[in-house]
Amino acid sequence: MSDYCHKREFSVRYEDVDFLDRIKPSALLSFAQDAAGTSADELGFGYDDLIPFGYGFVVVTTCCEMLKPARPKDVLTVETWPLTPRRVVFERAYAVNNQAGEKIAALASRWCLVELGSGKMLPPEALKAHKNCPYRDERTLTPEWNLEKLREKGKEVYSMTARASHLDHYRHVNNAKYADFFTDCFSREERERKSLKSFRISYSKQVKEGETLLFYRKDASEGISFEARMNGEATTRFFAAFREGAEA
Repeated sequence: MSDYCHKREFSVRYEDVDFLDRIKPSALLSFAQDAAGTSADELGFGYDDLIPFGYGFVVVTTCCEMLKPARPKDVLTVETWPLTPRRVVFERAYAVNNQAGEKIAALASRWCLVELGSGKMLPPEALKAHKNCPYRDERTLTPEWNLEKLREKGKEVYSMTARASHLDHYRHVNNAKYADFFTDCFSREERERKSLKSFRISYSKQVKEGETLLFYRKDASEGISFEARMNGEATTRFFAAFREGAEA
């Protein structure tokens, strides 16, 4: 088995934490996305390698366990590696540690390689670098990929319209932005009483500038489920589990 591991450091900025100085889910998703990107560059299937062919990777689902809070000015090291792909699903593992070597978070993500013009999903063989890629079949957590479909069960919380500042280079809302949209479904008082233990987020439909999302919420003993809908169709789902108290 390969021991390949890509490492990248990130300094936690004030904009990466909430009003209690705890790192935000969106910051962890952004760090993971950036580390995955530079790892892909290193392995020969990064953005610059794929865009001439009209291909691109899009994230489908991410699972995260929040193990310890990270604060402003902390320096985090994200370690990541690709697992052996299955059919059209590409999976990555991530471990996040602080400067003291303490575990901050563990993540897993699923990606699809798509033809950007048609949206067609492509197999690993479409990548020239696939044959010699040092895949590493080791996980940092046991992911639960499925998220509940709320349908009529959810209660509407708020609506928002996607703006240009939410978009990435594929001209749709960036995956990390959704985590902020979903955490805006909590009140300040709720976030003061509880700290995030884990979350899962899945993406099923792209959202572009000017399109409006409605956010729905369903509370249960094991956690809170959310769904973003556009024209009645679910585009993104989010699940959050908590521990009592402001500290993680």
